[in-house]
Amino acid sequence: MFEDIRTDIRRLIAAYEAAKAESEELKTELQLCRDRIEDYRKQISELERQIDSLKLADALMVTSKDRREARERIDRMIRAIDKCISLIGS
Repeated sequence: MFEDIRTDIRRLIAAYEAAKAESEELKTELQLCRDRIEDYRKQISELERQIDSLKLADALMVTSKDRREARERIDRMIRAIDKCISLIGS
């Protein structure tokens, strides 16, 4: 009877030690996951910043077509102003 109790106690101690070791492993794994999540959050923030910068650059980018259209519009305005000046002078 006492031997059975001792065997049960040894088995319980072994189970406790195994559970304790597993708990420590899980804590370590959890911390690694938390660190990885923090790294991902930083990467996401950096990528969002880059996206905002690219959107701004795209909005400010003037294409050759835009320049040509602006030049044509300015030329039309100059012709209209020249016409007004010639009408005033007549």
